[in-house]
Amino acid sequence: MIQADWVQEAWEQTKNKVKRVHQRIGDQFPHASINGAYKLEPAAWWTAGFWPGLLWLLYRDTRDEELRVSAESCERQLDQLLTDASKVDHDIGFMWTLTSGARYRILGAEDSKRRALLAANLLAARFNAQGNFIRAWNGAGMEGWAIIDCLMNLPLLHWASGITGDPRYKHIAIRHADTVLQHFYRADGSVSHIVVFDPETGDKLEVKGGQGYAPDSAWSRGTAWAIYGMSLSYHYTGNPAYLNAAKQTAHFFIANLLEDHVPYWDFRSPEGTSALRDSSAGACAACGLLLLAEQVGELEARMYRESGEKILHSLYSQYGTWESDTEEGLILHGTSHFPEKQNVDVPLIYGDYYFAEGLSLLKGYKERFW
Repeated sequence: MIQADWVQEAWEQTKNKVKRVHQRIGDQFPHASINGAYKLEPAAWWTAGFWPGLLWLLYRDTRDEELRVSAESCERQLDQLLTDASKVDHDIGFMWTLTSGARYRILGAEDSKRRALLAANLLAARFNAQGNFIRAWNGAGMEGWAIIDCLMNLPLLHWASGITGDPRYKHIAIRHADTVLQHFYRADGSVSHIVVFDPETGDKLEVKGGQGYAPDSAWSRGTAWAIYGMSLSYHYTGNPAYLNAAKQTAHFFIANLLEDHVPYWDFRSPEGTSALRDSSAGACAACGLLLLAEQVGELEARMYRESGEKILHSLYSQYGTWESDTEEGLILHGTSHFPEKQNVDVPLIYGDYYFAEGLSLLKGYKERFW
């Protein structure tokens, strides 16, 4: 068992680093760190919620007004997208859960509630009733594409049902999660990244490798999305099928970790690429494992909790950039999209976010933004 005193130390290092980086980034939208500096993307980019989400995590603890002002400005910049559905996709959940959703949870702001409900409506509008899935991306030929990442967007729909009393949002979330169980899950607990359905009939047509090495490989971040996403689906519904799926994928993930508890970018990648890690997958999975530990009996809970702690401790002690003045990212060695050679072996803002979220959970903050 790792001594818990490292958690407060890591949290202080995280706060100090984010505050330093905030002086340059302010209310902009970082994505991946290139040559030590975060590349900034437009508000429509799918990761736009992670930086303000990180600021809200720290604000909740510090009440630092500079962080709040920047996070609120990021949220307002997303308003332009709420009236132009062509600029958003299924990642609506990532974007507004960590901006408007977080602000509403912390401050009870009514304007944030309205924004998050508008976003939930846009997400619900992407549901294909024939195939029972939420369409992933826009573009001709992609009408029937669904991806594993979308499990992390479903909490926005569950939240909307809870706030409005209207069950239609959660019905969509449940049907999509059931489709993931039926068509994305494999017998060993690994999952596919992209499944293509006929948008007219709902029939399953093919599986694509996406950001993994191949259609039948095991992309580690997709595995992490499944652990956390299915645990969240269980949290909102109490359906034991979701809990069992989360446990199955957690066992697959833990069994394939390396000695330092941080995963390969793809658990089934061939020699020559397998040395690459994805620290963001580790951070996300750790958060899912900590939630899973809260949902099972103590005998099982210890395994999930300790695995999550070991991942976060390794990221802090072996992947952190705490004393570096030449690197803005918090944790090194993320892999965004290896097949397209995009942002390979660099810090990623979602890795930084989930690392900080994991620390906040270990510190005792029980309410998640999801």
